Amino acid sequence: MDRKLTDEMLAFIRKNPTAFHTAASMKAELDAQGCTELLESVSWTLEPGRAYCVCRNGSSIIAFRLGTELEQYSFQIAAAHTDSPLFKLKENAELETTAKYTRLNTESYGGMICSTWLDRPLSVAGRVLLSQEDGTVKTALVNLDRDLLLIPSVAIHMNRAVNDGYAFNKQVDLLPLFAGKEHGTIRKLIAEELGVSEDCILGSDLYVYNRDRPTVWGCNNEFVSSGRLDDQQCAFSILKGFLSGGHPQTVSVLACFDNEEVGSGTKQGAASTFLEDVLRRINLALGKSEEAYLQALASSFMLSADNAHAVHPNHPEHTDPNNCTYINEGVAVKSHAGQKYTSDGLSIAVLRTLAARANVPLQYFSNRSDKKGGSTLGNIAMTHVSIKCVDIGLPQLAMHSCYETAGVWDTWYMVKLMEEFYQSKFQETENGCFRIDRQ
Repeated sequence: MDRKLTDEMLAFIRKNPTAFHTAASMKAELDAQGCTELLESVSWTLEPGRAYCVCRNGSSIIAFRLGTELEQYSFQIAAAHTDSPLFKLKENAELETTAKYTRLNTESYGGMICSTWLDRPLSVAGRVLLSQEDGTVKTALVNLDRDLLLIPSVAIHMNRAVNDGYAFNKQVDLLPLFAGKEHGTIRKLIAEELGVSEDCILGSDLYVYNRDRPTVWGCNNEFVSSGRLDDQQCAFSILKGFLSGGHPQTVSVLACFDNEEVGSGTKQGAASTFLEDVLRRINLALGKSEEAYLQALASSFMLSADNAHAVHPNHPEHTDPNNCTYINEGVAVKSHAGQKYTSDGLSIAVLRTLAARANVPLQYFSNRSDKKGGSTLGNIAMTHVSIKCVDIGLPQLAMHSCYETAGVWDTWYMVKLMEEFYQSKFQETENGCFRIDRQ
């Protein structure tokens, strides 16, 4: 396997410390491939054969490519999320300690493994809202791309119980050290990075992120470790598949949502109307009726891509004995009897067909019956857009650590599956029967 794809994926993650950067990076690559940006606030005029993208909140992005034969069309949708667990800076972000230290006042975003954030190089990134001379407010992305912060551990001599199961207090134990005696400088650093005065800053959404460099490692260079593999590894794979082309009778859709890590219940999350709004506007711009839209949904398909838990080498007891996944052994298909994942017999059959055509191995994941697992964006998005869907992901270790581990081969498998998916068309021929055509 060519190492180039892995290096490209790691470069993608390294330059995208927040959901805002991820969406902007994806948009930039789409723009470079001739994709036209649309605004939700203006009317849309669409042309068959062209690709378009629309952003919401600067942190969620939906791109779509129109086929050239859309008399009877369907949607081929692959979805992931742009966010990861981080620490968000509070509005009044600086705290003095005994007049000798300055810390940053933060709160956690998403469910994280707290101990992994200690004693690592950290920095600050996000978006800033700037006032302009003409009265407008402009959004700017910022990344203080240097080792700026650190959350120091308490020495074992002062906390003898730290190895016996320690409960971290996020207001006490996890505030990053920023400076010595000097106070009131984080806002100054942000302004200097953007080349503006501090008075121009009207608002911000800033996060502390891990700066450890991504790396490929292992006896045979088979493992990859990085921050934010969940879910930028899938977002990257979807983007690569989307750019490879689509079926002439489909509308290919890339959908990457923010706020999955906190439940998706925002205007830009999978529980919002974002996906439904875009799909309906596509149908409207194509001059189609409401009935044509509902017909399109009935023959549409969605891959909900969010990373999965691999069997832990030291703790295999945490996973189901035979519905479990291993790194570098293929794309994980996730199922849950209570529909926390959307996969069912029909959608798994479709995926198996696609994977066989792409020569991509599949694995199958279910939680232990005595453990409560997480959910993802597939079943949440389906509350607004009811289409056939399967939940998939790539196996990884240490999910929600600030430095996660996955497999080099698995990124390649996911990209190949996404290419096959976008070049295919799902069609319901009669009740309980379907056909998958390829371009």
